[in-house]
Amino acid sequence: MGVSRRTFLTTVAGGSAAAGIAAVGLGARTAGAATPEPAAAQPAASGAGDVVGKITVGYQGWFACAGDGAPINGWWHWSQNWGQAPSTSNNAIKAWPDMREYAKGYPTAYANLNGGGAATLFSSYDQQTVDTHFAWMKTYGCDTAALQRFNPNSSEGPTRDAMAQKVRNSAESKGVKFYVMYDVSGWTNMQSEIKTDWTNKMKTHTGSSAYARQNGKPVVCIWGFGFNDDNHPFSADACLDVINWFKGQGCYVIGGVPREWRTGTGGSRAGYADVYHALNMISPWMVGAIGNAGDSDNAYTTYTVPDQADCNAHGVDYQPCVLPGDVSARQRAHGDFMWRQFYNVCRAGVQGVYISMFDEYGEGNQIAKTAENASMVPSGSGLWALDEDGTPCSSDYYLRLTGDGGRMLKGQIGVTATRPTQPVA
Repeated sequence: MGVSRRTFLTTVAGGSAAAGIAAVGLGARTAGAATPEPAAAQPAASGAGDVVGKITVGYQGWFACAGDGAPINGWWHWSQNWGQAPSTSNNAIKAWPDMREYAKGYPTAYANLNGGGAATLFSSYDQQTVDTHFAWMKTYGCDTAALQRFNPNSSEGPTRDAMAQKVRNSAESKGVKFYVMYDVSGWTNMQSEIKTDWTNKMKTHTGSSAYARQNGKPVVCIWGFGFNDDNHPFSADACLDVINWFKGQGCYVIGGVPREWRTGTGGSRAGYADVYHALNMISPWMVGAIGNAGDSDNAYTTYTVPDQADCNAHGVDYQPCVLPGDVSARQRAHGDFMWRQFYNVCRAGVQGVYISMFDEYGEGNQIAKTAENASMVPSGSGLWALDEDGTPCSSDYYLRLTGDGGRMLKGQIGVTATRPTQPVA
């Protein structure tokens, strides 16, 4: 099981989003406060492609259920103890999916939904589930999916191998692009094994008409280089070796990096500037670093604007994160938190946006369809629905919000701090 990215970042930030921002010496800033505009944007390092000028969504595809036929043979990521059905006391999620469009749901040990009916969950291993997710991506303007791939030599490997093919099938049939995104957290023999995995397994998927390409090259992302914790111990030389190896394979390489990558402080190891600048695209991780619109404004000044300038100076594309907010932490503010991030990255002139994540029910940061109100969550579960702040929201609201953010990124609507998307269509 991959170590939670949120767990690492919260620890580095001293346990709160505010601490992460305060560490760079900025005071709190309200959502409506004035913030400096960046200097005139320099030409992007790359022209439009499948990631530049596009909305990319992180896709976990890591939910399994007992009886679904997956090699992992358990309740993968739905429960703490995968050998037992998820329940209120054996729970690993922070939000409940809207199950109405799935062809199959698997019975759990939760009580019935408050509104009546059994509490069932989907399996990512069912092709219909992946088809449903990619159909949503197509409908709501998610251009590209970054398929998460942890250490494939672990017990999860066979299931993840199968998921790569299922994602390819859905991407091809629904008209959405995809690429492989390696998360190297906890991967002891990463430097050699990632090359073997690409050569023997993942490279074949670049032959798909749906595989994402940028500057004519197949895209691959590596998440986890330069993070300052024991779960990412890779030396700068080892990281450079892997990046240059993938570039030598003809790939366009994205790096999922710490938010302090440019300064080499906080969550970033010092002395990794050459690693970061060797990448074709830099995508700093923000989950756990911001939790409200004011944090987003601080991040705009502290990270986004100077990050973009550094990338421009080094010919690197820039793809910051936008997150909907953790439902369980009640961060979403009926879309205002997410829209402020879209506004801030678009006014900075970024090359692309990475949504973290599409289906991350485990951290509550999913944009996929989610329970609208208490009637759609299991009785006694303690899980909040999208209307937790008193504003009714349709289950597809954050997909619709993502679509509007994509239109702003692409210049189809003007850059505006006013959220155009209503919580209920």
